[in-house]
Amino acid sequence: MQEPIKSDFFTTISATGRGEFKDKGSKFIAYALHAASVDEAMEKLGELKKDFHDARHHCFAYRVEPENPQLRANDDGEPNNSAGMPILNQLQSAGVWNGIVVVIRYFGGTKLGVSGLIQAYKTAASLALDDAEKRKEYITRLIRIRFPYKLTNEIMRLIKDEELGIENEDMKADAGYTLSVRKSRMKTVLHRLDILHEVVIL
Repeated sequence: MQEPIKSDFFTTISATGRGEFKDKGSKFIAYALHAASVDEAMEKLGELKKDFHDARHHCFAYRVEPENPQLRANDDGEPNNSAGMPILNQLQSAGVWNGIVVVIRYFGGTKLGVSGLIQAYKTAASLALDDAEKRKEYITRLIRIRFPYKLTNEIMRLIKDEELGIENEDMKADAGYTLSVRKSRMKTVLHRLDILHEVVIL
């Protein structure tokens, strides 16, 4: 069981990474991919299983939803904990959330033993994660506000100061925004909106 992250940002995969490792004729092809949910992770796994349908094993691990951690490691027929856990350990070592690593094995005819398998899956996963492009992602909350147009300058200053994202605009007799706020800044943002008095938080 993993604890939810305490900060309001994490590292994730922004562009797929690929790694390849060979040992005694067996080939291990690894992919590190972005996946923001369990469903998305399984969808990515399914696509790779189709692409590499002739492979012996499709072992994987994912780590998603840092606020409500969902982790899974799967050996796909390899000896217990010889594939999925080494892959998951590499995801954790890289500090990556919202990602899945799949390692596809083509059997070369010679058994590697449990220690050999652990090393092979670990190395392939590490190579794919090293190759992947990564980015920092913030944990945000959405708030909806309405305000008279005369407060536009103050609201725009707040948006700039607190680095808020405008997710949606709804301009009628008054102005309306849906804003994304970093979790750590929510208290400050709500206080600044409150002292503007005429702002309505929906």
